[in-house]
Amino acid sequence: VGEKCNAAGIRFGYHNHAKEFTTQFEGKPVYDWMLELTDPEKVMFQLDIYWIVEGGKDPLDYFAKYPGRFELWHIKDKEEVAASGEIDFEAVFAEREKSGAEYGIVEVEEYNFEPIVSCEKSLEFLMAADYVDF
Repeated sequence: VGEKCNAAGIRFGYHNHAKEFTTQFEGKPVYDWMLELTDPEKVMFQLDIYWIVEGGKDPLDYFAKYPGRFELWHIKDKEEVAASGEIDFEAVFAEREKSGAEYGIVEVEEYNFEPIVSCEKSLEFLMAADYVDF
């Protein structure tokens, strides 16, 4: 599928949630199998920063183990970006180049405000953070 997509000028990719990290096969998270059994030229990954952490894994470990595989990031938190204080966004962004991320997509799933305001607050946080280089 990735080869056909590439031929049509489209990147084929996968976006994670938490279960890919908590579901194991032969002692290894399913997500690791996916990374190891796909060709980086044909399949890219959109790493959801929130869901990898919710799945009990550290994005920095994945950047080190699978450098260059995460062309897109879903930049989010439980609510607005950085609202929980549970994700070290500065450390994550410090490894952006190693991860292979070309673009970040801000997403908010649970809102403390009207949806557009929550998205604006997330974007404002990222724009004010001197370590964000997208």
